[in-house]
Amino acid sequence: MTTMKAAPVALLSDVRLLTGALRAARPPLTSALTVLLVAGALLPPASALAMAHLVGQIQTTGQLGAPLSAVVLPLLAFVLVLLAGHVVDTAVTPLATLATARIDGAHRARVAGLAAGTTIAALEDPEVRAMIRAARADPENWTEHTPGAGAVAGLRLAASLTGVAGSCLVLAAYAGWLVPALLLPALINGMFRQRDAARGIAIWRSGTIDGARNQRWLAVATSPAEGKDIRIYGLGDWLTRRIQRHALAMDGPVWAALARAIPREAGQLLLIGVPLVAGYATVAAGAAGAAGAPAGSDRVVAATAVLASGVTIFQTLGWSEDLRVAVAATGCLRATEDLADRLPVPSTTSEPTARATPPPPAPEPALAGPPLVRFEQVSFGYPGARRPVLDRLDLEIRPGELLAIVGLNGAGKSTLIKILAGLYQPDAGRVTADGVDVTALGPVAWRHRLAIVFQDFVRYHLPARDNVALGRGDRPFDPTVLDAAAADAGLDPVLARLPAGWATPLARTVPGGVDLSGGQWQQIALARARYAVRMGADLLVLDEPTAHLDVRTEFEVFHRLAAVRGGVSVVLISHRLSTVRQADRIVLLDGGRITESGHHDELIACQGRYAELFAIQARRFTSGAHG
Repeated sequence: MTTMKAAPVALLSDVRLLTGALRAARPPLTSALTVLLVAGALLPPASALAMAHLVGQIQTTGQLGAPLSAVVLPLLAFVLVLLAGHVVDTAVTPLATLATARIDGAHRARVAGLAAGTTIAALEDPEVRAMIRAARADPENWTEHTPGAGAVAGLRLAASLTGVAGSCLVLAAYAGWLVPALLLPALINGMFRQRDAARGIAIWRSGTIDGARNQRWLAVATSPAEGKDIRIYGLGDWLTRRIQRHALAMDGPVWAALARAIPREAGQLLLIGVPLVAGYATVAAGAAGAAGAPAGSDRVVAATAVLASGVTIFQTLGWSEDLRVAVAATGCLRATEDLADRLPVPSTTSEPTARATPPPPAPEPALAGPPLVRFEQVSFGYPGARRPVLDRLDLEIRPGELLAIVGLNGAGKSTLIKILAGLYQPDAGRVTADGVDVTALGPVAWRHRLAIVFQDFVRYHLPARDNVALGRGDRPFDPTVLDAAAADAGLDPVLARLPAGWATPLARTVPGGVDLSGGQWQQIALARARYAVRMGADLLVLDEPTAHLDVRTEFEVFHRLAAVRGGVSVVLISHRLSTVRQADRIVLLDGGRITESGHHDELIACQGRYAELFAIQARRFTSGAHG
């Protein structure tokens, strides 16, 4: 839970955050909006004066028998003030909407840049995920508001202070002693309200992890994919209990805080009510005592002006929708600052700005060919694990070779690939490309040289064309390369059966869409990687790329992979040792290190661990064939 600051310090911090967010709206728009909001804030005291003079003129007309025409000018002034308020509100709405959109756009771009510029290991941290949840400017409940809405609300609150000053001038003109009598309690009440709102946001943020788990299990409860297991294994009651447990863990502290706030509400009511009632009673008594005298109209005018101005002061400095929105939005902004401290933007990446259209991609430098990649004494361990997954590992990926990496489940093969891609940073050691540390190349430049198919590849709910072309989504689409990549992955027969070919959405939830089998999806993922290779990547990494393929398709895919080596380095991870026999070199990963390396025949001749594993799989295949 976020530690609460002293109220003045928290208020200054909130002001700094909201003022900083306003910069994204740009000065001309902010200036115009400020002028209109200040004008709108001055209308309540102007309305109090106009109404007071109107009431006074009506009383004078009734007492002295003056013609009703004497009321026309005060009435016209009062109507003009009301009309001006309507005009200001009408003009403020579109400007506030535009400012909100600009600020939120810049904020979301910043959060996306922070998340994209870090490693997958950081995104797997529950605390980081809670920060992203709080910072992403995607409100899901009444305690959350976007930075744009908060900044505009803060600007309204700041502009409203001019209205408070105007109301104080009205009070001073008619009953000066009421200025401190009403203003000081209003300021104290406002600080209490701001503190309570900030405390409520902090309490809510402390439950975001349980809230995220609650949302995840709710999504499982309504998902068609998990719905099969839920029904087959009778998991409905179990799932409901988990949802309720996380909901109670998230909401329980909030309910307790609301219960504790009830006595404070009574105290704040007295803080507001006592001076307000006392002031009203004193002024009203003075007006009543002077009623019937010629000067009584002035007393009535004073009473009317004081009553209207006092209400304006307490309404402006007390609890309001703008205060709630501003305080809630500062929680989002503060979470973003925390995220930036936890995930600093890499020096090679400039801070994103809000642009209507992104700049065209810069041309990529010509590549001399596949690099020589070395893992040099690389170690890596997951938080809380007793042993490292990789332990001072040394490995070469030679230019243009087909390298196979084999090992038992949990040996660290997929972790090794994530380190190669810069998704994890090693605890020790380094990865180099042609002698240069890949971190010095920058994540964007290095990853443009990679094409990777992970075991848990993404199935985009998009047309087949987009599912493949996203292999280089940052470059202009090339239909010729798309067709060639499909042929590389053996995808043509699948495309021939799709209702709309490349344009067919690959999701049953989309109109006209279809779903694919596991093997067909794997071919889509392979085509995506081959598209990246044909668009310039020179290191192709495949993590169990044929686990869902039938034997014939698997043979064809590996035949094509063997054909492309030379111009592209290929790293292949597979449990099926029979499929890696065509590799130029096979390495066995065991105990966090490379323990065996060589061609298939060489490793069999060594009669080591690889030969043992190959014999076990061969016997299993033989017994299955004769069974």
